[in-house]
Amino acid sequence: MLNKLMKKYIYKDVDKLYKEQSSKDDIELKQQEIDPNLEKTVKIFKSIYSYPDNKDVKFRDLIIAGINKKATMLYINTITNTDVVEEQVISPLLLNQDSSKKINDIISIQSISTNQKIEDILSEVNKGNAALFVDGIDHAFIISASNFQGRGIEKAENEISLIGSKEAFNEKVMTNISLIRKKIKNENLVFESTTVSKRSKNDLFFVYVKDLVNDDLLRNVKDRVNAIDVDSVQNLAILEQIIEGKKFSIFPTILNTERPDRAATFLENGYIVLLMDNSPASLVLPATFWSFFHTAEDSYLRIFYGNFTRVLRMLAIFIAIFSSAIYVAVTTFHAEMVPPDLLLAIASTREKVPLPALIEVLVLELAFELIREAGLRVPSTIGPTIGIVGALILGQAAVQANIVSPIVVIVVALGGLSSFAVGNIGLNFAVRLSRFIFIFAAGLFGIYGITAAFVLGMFYMVSLKSFGVPYLSPMTPKYLSSGDTILRRMIKNELFRPGYLKPKDMKKKREN
Repeated sequence: MLNKLMKKYIYKDVDKLYKEQSSKDDIELKQQEIDPNLEKTVKIFKSIYSYPDNKDVKFRDLIIAGINKKATMLYINTITNTDVVEEQVISPLLLNQDSSKKINDIISIQSISTNQKIEDILSEVNKGNAALFVDGIDHAFIISASNFQGRGIEKAENEISLIGSKEAFNEKVMTNISLIRKKIKNENLVFESTTVSKRSKNDLFFVYVKDLVNDDLLRNVKDRVNAIDVDSVQNLAILEQIIEGKKFSIFPTILNTERPDRAATFLENGYIVLLMDNSPASLVLPATFWSFFHTAEDSYLRIFYGNFTRVLRMLAIFIAIFSSAIYVAVTTFHAEMVPPDLLLAIASTREKVPLPALIEVLVLELAFELIREAGLRVPSTIGPTIGIVGALILGQAAVQANIVSPIVVIVVALGGLSSFAVGNIGLNFAVRLSRFIFIFAAGLFGIYGITAAFVLGMFYMVSLKSFGVPYLSPMTPKYLSSGDTILRRMIKNELFRPGYLKPKDMKKKREN
């Protein structure tokens, strides 16, 4: 028995060492340069790509006419534009009759580069480009021919536009770059790329305006991204959770937007935007509370209309957070605060309800959240129906069964509907979770509990920072800026960029 156990552990250790050695050999192989011998080079790449088991990887052998040299074209046909490869690369090589021409001159495609390192060539092929290996040449020709499938440019789904731009980002990063370039036609607009994750090797783009962005802020962002040590980062939603400072905060500190016009506005104020393949959105950083509170429509509307919607939105936030909590506090601890007639009305509706106010509100709040979640997850054609019918049936049945009182249905529905006025998903979740915190505080300590929770919450928000920028700036601490917080100014009076970003150029407008 002892011998069997020893053999088991020995075999296990040997297997582990073998895997580690194989991995080490693969890394060393990929760091080498290609061999001028075409046969050896092709053999290495076939081994790496598990050819011919890997069905979408293609190796096309040909002889270049004119110079009479063997060559092999490598590409992945599911992500490469095969028509471009055939018409602008392979056909010119086969039909060439001029022996004095170089490979770069024979190929008619515009974007072509060379590379020697196996690892770099693999990276280019995995991005959808094609690699041409020629016998006797110690480098590969990289032909730009990527053709990833994806959606076209559509409307934004979460950030509804009434009178502004209707375009939204999609999953193709090059399309997203084009959308931003269309809005900012400036030579100082920079799209700097880096590779994140060890296995997926997805490209991440730092977008900034060179003569506006603060260099220390840019360095801070790059350091956080370069410190990432994970196998896979598939999209910006995952990246956001990795690079944010306070990972357990209920308040978001990085803004996610799917609108190119909004991203362009942030860039022109000195912010940094992150773009990535597979993500139909962008990340804006740093972000303050006001970034999540504002919408793009606020600036497109006339000042009175825009400020009116902002006041409504702020009021909705307070109603969503405090309505249920105040009801619990008043009915449980502070009945003397309610006018006698209203108190009698509340008491009469709660006469047959067996549950305390705290439990009554929590039951209905949870039911509302369940209906909201169910409406999001079911097919879009029946989602609204489930929400409306579910709320009506459950609410009416709960009142008739004397589980909850009618006034609680009104209070919870008012708070739930108010939460829909908060458009940003991150801030919306923060408001919804805060509501439960205040309900528990009200159920335990009444108005004093609500006040204590609010003061602690404000202390917490003041302590938050997003990449070194205070969360409630420019209100607190005070910075020179356009003063765009709860209310915005006339566009002609917005003279300065946000001072908390420390941009290289503070003034938006020059004095005449």
